[in-house]
Amino acid sequence: MKEFLKFTLASIVGWFVAGIAFLLVGILALAGLMASASSESETVVKDNSVYLLRLSGTVVERYASSPFDKYMGAVQSPLSLTDMLASIRKAKDNDKIKGIYLEAGSLSCAPATMQAIRRALADFKESGKFIIAYSDGYQQNTYYIASLADRLVVNPKGSIAWHGLSQQTMFLKGLLEKMGVEMQVFRVGTYKAAVEPFIATEMSEANRKQIQAYLDDIWSQMVGDVAAARSLTAGQLDELADEHMDLQPAETYVRQGLADTLLYKDQVVDLLVEQMGVEEEDDLELLTTQDMMGIQRNVPKDMSGNIVAVYYAFGEIDNGVDDSYEQEGIHAKTVIADLRRLRKDDDVKAVVLRVNSPGGSAYASEQIWREVSLLKAQKPVVVSMGDYAASGGYYISCPADWIVAEPTTLTGSIGIFGMVPNASQLLNKELGLRFETVKTNRLADLGDLSRPWTPEEKALMQRSVDQGYELFTLRCAEGRGLSQDSIKRIAEGRVWSGLQAQQLHLVDELGGMDRAIAEAVERAGVDRYSLVSYPSSRSLLDRLADVGMERYIEARLRTSFDGYFQSVSWLRRLKEADRLQARLPFEGVIE
Repeated sequence: MKEFLKFTLASIVGWFVAGIAFLLVGILALAGLMASASSESETVVKDNSVYLLRLSGTVVERYASSPFDKYMGAVQSPLSLTDMLASIRKAKDNDKIKGIYLEAGSLSCAPATMQAIRRALADFKESGKFIIAYSDGYQQNTYYIASLADRLVVNPKGSIAWHGLSQQTMFLKGLLEKMGVEMQVFRVGTYKAAVEPFIATEMSEANRKQIQAYLDDIWSQMVGDVAAARSLTAGQLDELADEHMDLQPAETYVRQGLADTLLYKDQVVDLLVEQMGVEEEDDLELLTTQDMMGIQRNVPKDMSGNIVAVYYAFGEIDNGVDDSYEQEGIHAKTVIADLRRLRKDDDVKAVVLRVNSPGGSAYASEQIWREVSLLKAQKPVVVSMGDYAASGGYYISCPADWIVAEPTTLTGSIGIFGMVPNASQLLNKELGLRFETVKTNRLADLGDLSRPWTPEEKALMQRSVDQGYELFTLRCAEGRGLSQDSIKRIAEGRVWSGLQAQQLHLVDELGGMDRAIAEAVERAGVDRYSLVSYPSSRSLLDRLADVGMERYIEARLRTSFDGYFQSVSWLRRLKEADRLQARLPFEGVIE
């Protein structure tokens, strides 16, 4: 039955995807050739240049743009955090770039990402160059970033969102019951709340407690930073949040100190002209992030042969290889092979492992843990945590020599769960299907969706989960130099902010990628070195040669589907997940 449904669905999707592929292939190929020719050109920076940093779109850790992106639907291509941070550094170092113009729109990113962007802008300001920010309507996260601007401008009919943080969980048990599906859950940990949406209709007190704790911590960070930048107190900002600034008249923002002035967008150009000391708009040169990436950094070439490697591991953890066009995902077999090459390369003196992951397969996490441990035995390994380094993300981080996290990183979540659907009611009663099984051994059909699990099968699964939890906590204890009992006291699946995790000795230091690199260099004991990012970005043509046009289009369509229908995208991820999971909940966006 499972194979029949799988084959039928695959056939429908295949015909649909193939039709689109044949329709677009000619256009896409032409666009690719044109873009390839233009992408190789180097940006020449002119006098009186300003970096136009648009805070609009979805920010991911790394993203290799494609000339095909614009043809793949309404969903905007992701923004690369790595490229944004590199562009801000280049703007700081280039004498011809006089300032940054922040144009804030609708930005989707987690708190640690917005904190990293804001820190880079604060470092830029230390050069004495200006930052001017403008928006028709600041979101709360873009306002947090823009609050350090020298001039913060809002449209006279615009808005500033400032209302506090919330996180909503959608519970699916009622829907599943109507479908005739029961989720059979096996877990360890009071706080392992990833399974709650599938087995409950309301939030447990333990889960509510942990969410409230890290939301309060993140909000405190945001309020403190904005208060310092805008010469306000934390109390004042909390009072303004309680009044829900989003719906207040624009004049209120200036009166309350949230903004400096009200201007229409065309007037902001006049402000830039005045700030730059030029005569007219034509004398300004605005550089986008794409332009900035074409600027060569003025860094002397190191001839020592020493390499400090930055390895990016971001996305969900699985046990496969990187065989799809999707650029996000920690595919264990690929990551292990990459780390092994870094371990055996004598020119690589230290490795910074950049982890931005909610976790995933417990088995795959253990295999990556093994390779990180072997790497650490040969050379220093420093972890830099991004938005998430939780559950499996923490599993692969814990053996490092040193761990650096953002204050608002979500980490910990040390726990294991397994989840298996029982679709007997859906298949037998609702659809009228009947199954009979012939087997040679008592448990040969364990995992059959057409029937509930027996007590013996459930006991076996729970034992497997318990063993996984014991191993996970042991790995954490060994990596952090703590007793396993002390790890268990702060584990049980509980999620911690980076600030809380430092106090619990789960991480060593608070900071961003630059701090992690500095620590790795110090531990390597090298004076001169080259910083090299891994894995290297593969060209569009290379990826298409590997996966084919059909799979490329399928991946882009699936991205579009997930973006519009996030409430049901968990179905795909659940289907593709390993039986034992070490990960954060499938849903849960901080807003």
